[in-house]
Amino acid sequence: MKTYEKLLQYGVFTINDVDTFYNNRNSAASAVKALLKKGLVTSIKKNLYVCNDMENKSPIADRFKIGSSITKDAYISHHSALEFHGIGHQLYFEVYVSSCYTFKPFQFNGITYRHATSKTGEGVEVYNTNRGVRVTDLERTVIDCMKDLDEAGGLEEFLQCLRLITFLDNEKLMKYLKIYDIQFLYQKAGYLLEPFKEALQLPVGFFDFCKENIIKSKRYLTCKNDKNLVYNPKWRLFALENIFVLMEPGGDHLV
Repeated sequence: MKTYEKLLQYGVFTINDVDTFYNNRNSAASAVKALLKKGLVTSIKKNLYVCNDMENKSPIADRFKIGSSITKDAYISHHSALEFHGIGHQLYFEVYVSSCYTFKPFQFNGITYRHATSKTGEGVEVYNTNRGVRVTDLERTVIDCMKDLDEAGGLEEFLQCLRLITFLDNEKLMKYLKIYDIQFLYQKAGYLLEPFKEALQLPVGFFDFCKENIIKSKRYLTCKNDKNLVYNPKWRLFALENIFVLMEPGGDHLV
């Protein structure tokens, strides 16, 4: 029971964590095996375990804690980070996890955990909920979602999420844009955030910054074969004509 009580501080753990108590790999493995047999812990995947509640034997860690424990530097990102921050428009049964260490998708308790490529560890914060969860801050999350719209749940879902945000720090946004330094991302940031500039409290200087980093390339925000595409000369983007109808109460879905 002493081992179990110590592991409760972790919530999610590996054999290496248990070995810090025993200094003997075999003894650590035996201890975990005994806890598994008693139903006090559950195996998530190879060498990753979660403590269970003693009464109902259900995992004490939520999907965010599990996701940020998959690797040494794992953190919640993209749409999953939006959900963590309370602005996910829809709930998905997937958790996007960024890490320098890749891993294959796997399922646990009906949730699929997927690796999301990351170029930087900037903007990752530890939130003291459920024994510590590593998550991208809101500004990094927004930039990541614009960069990888599929991992944001798609364009429509992302726009719905933007409607729920009341403030973004423009200095942080510019910092992350500089780190990625992708022209298409500057275009998307300017185009997608400009209609929300008052709600998000973004200054004119932010959009000037985005525009200054656009050269001559014209890009398609959506598939070039989509119908009703219109060209925005300011941001040099082709996008659906009715893309921002979602901002209006009772607006239809994108077509």
